[in-house]
Order: sequence, then structure tokens, then C-alpha cells
Amino acid sequence: MLTAQEALDRLKKGNQRFVSGETTLPKQLTHQERAEMAEDQNPFAIILGCSDSRVPAEMVFDQGLGDLFVIRVAGNVVAPSQVGSVEFAAERYDCAVVVVLGHSHCGAIQATIDTLMNPECPPSNNLMSIVNRVRPSVETLMQTELKNDLKKLSNHAVRSNVFASVNQLRHGSAVLEQLIAKGKMIVVGAEYSLETGEVIFFDF
Repeated sequence: MLTAQEALDRLKKGNQRFVSGETTLPKQLTHQERAEMAEDQNPFAIILGCSDSRVPAEMVFDQGLGDLFVIRVAGNVVAPSQVGSVEFAAERYDCAVVVVLGHSHCGAIQATIDTLMNPECPPSNNLMSIVNRVRPSVETLMQTELKNDLKKLSNHAVRSNVFASVNQLRHGSAVLEQLIAKGKMIVVGAEYSLETGEVIFFDF
């Protein structure tokens, strides 16, 4: 079992390899490796990321099958099912780190901005359930001068939304709160750049 710092270091080094084009893992498992993995898994980190097809966590961090417990949902939002998934992985596999991974040019952020700017044209009820979870992170920013620069607004909203999801995981689950209080887990935020491939980890 890796410590939180060891797990973070492994993720950071993997991303450095991805950015430099020096990834080390084979693209496919052998039949024997696949069969062995069917019996068990041992992920060392939990990634709560966006569903965006351009942000596959295993590739971004240069990790193989079975290395990461990945939860993906548009806008990397936190709802009960995501919290439950994190709790499951934390307790079952002793993962010491959870990374909430946002990314540049997030469609869920843009959908929220569009909805707030055009309330007369709301999205479907299902999409609205995601928008409503992102909304608090965007509404506050739209009350500042950022409302006059949609690109900057989107950039700031991505990070604000990551911070909100991190806060929900840290304080919205008795299971996770206990693990954090005992020093057995940390929850951190990060942002992936579609342009460069780099993941920036945030300090809180």
C-alpha cells in the first residue's frame, strides 16, 4: 500500500512521461496478464474525473489496467453515487489519495454558462441535474468582471468547480472524513490541460 505522497508522486511522474511522450506501459495486456487480473485488482489511487473523451486517466498518468480506480462523470461533479464509489474504493483497496481531475474546455462548464446566460432555453432535465451541481461554482464568478470575458470565466469556473467537488468529498461523507482525520487519505484537486497534456495539482 502506497502512502498518499507516494501515490501522488507516482501520478505526477506518470504525467511527466505522458507529456514528454515517453510512456512506459504497453498498450495491451497478454492473455495471461488479463486472466490474472480478472481475479483481483489493486488500484493505488482514486480519480474522479470528467467523462470527456480527451481525458482518459490511465493514459494521462501513464498507468495500466488495475492501477487506478476511475470514476467519470460530466463536469467531475459529486453526487451520492460518486461519493459511494469513492468510499467503496477507499475501504476495499486502501487507496490513500483521491484526485478530482478537471480539465480545460470542459463541456459541462460551458453548458452551465450557457444555461445561466440563456435561462429561457434550459437543457433536458437530466443534463440540468449536472448543470445544477456546477451552477454554484459559476454563478459567483458571473457576478465579477469575468462575466465580460467568457474565456477567462470558463477557465476560472473549471478550477472553482474542482475546488467545490474536493470540498464535497472532504466534508460530505462520514467515511471519508474519518479516513482523512486519521491521516489515511487525502483529497486533492487537479486540472488537465488539453493543449499540453500537463496535469497541475492544486494546493488548498
